[in-house]
Amino acid sequence: MNADLHSHSTVSDGVLGPEELALRAFRNGVDLWALTDHDDTSGLDLARAAAEELGLGWVSGVEISVTWRGQAVHVLGYGFDPQDVTLEAGLCAVRAGRAERAKRIGALFEDLGIRDAYAGAMRFAPNPDSIGRTHFARLLVERGLFRDLQSVFDAYLKPGRPAYVPHTWAEMGAAVQWIRGAGGVAVLAHPTRYRLSGAELLELCAQFADCGGTGIEVVSGPQRPQYASAMAKIARHFDLDASRGSDFHAPLESGVDLGRAQALPDGLRPLWERLP
Repeated sequence: MNADLHSHSTVSDGVLGPEELALRAFRNGVDLWALTDHDDTSGLDLARAAAEELGLGWVSGVEISVTWRGQAVHVLGYGFDPQDVTLEAGLCAVRAGRAERAKRIGALFEDLGIRDAYAGAMRFAPNPDSIGRTHFARLLVERGLFRDLQSVFDAYLKPGRPAYVPHTWAEMGAAVQWIRGAGGVAVLAHPTRYRLSGAELLELCAQFADCGGTGIEVVSGPQRPQYASAMAKIARHFDLDASRGSDFHAPLESGVDLGRAQALPDGLRPLWERLP
């Protein structure tokens, strides 16, 4: 099955609307698709309607920002009820933190001589509640200050850089329980991207499984084959389902298009076998 269970729309930090993403997934031969906007499920109704009209397999999704040992990690949720009040209350609280953080980032850019950064970033955020670092990066690329988003992150927006603002997001166990309480399953997103040692990553995965997480993203975006092999070993060790996604944000930014991520390694239990 060509499952792509990680993508972002204009509801968070993508550049295509939910309907456009559904059409792109369908045209790229995706069999099962999930829209996983950051801390927001408001695009799911449009995504579902578009997928059903196309005959595209669909499952509800979200990507929740959590804090583990002082750094941000992400937990993906699938197959939940988007109307669940506890889940929505939790996501609303996380989104409130995003807005305040963005204002602080804008102030730091002002101090660095980059004027009107907050207002400029807001132009790239159709959903102001989900404004984040990517929107600032797009602004600086538009102004010709950098060639691509990664260059902006490396210069200004990563931990330790002059416009980075640390933030305490949701607690991991709480995020997992929001998802499970709404009838869904929780998956650890892109584990190879965190600034963790091998021992720390194993501890993160152990804690994630202990608090009710059931899956891990073995394949995420344009990663090297050896990373998928390493994550496959972790999936087997902790008896976690294996997920796959492009982490698609934009045609000109994403390293992998919808439905074009590498296949899961053999010998794993695919997450979609658990999904309704």
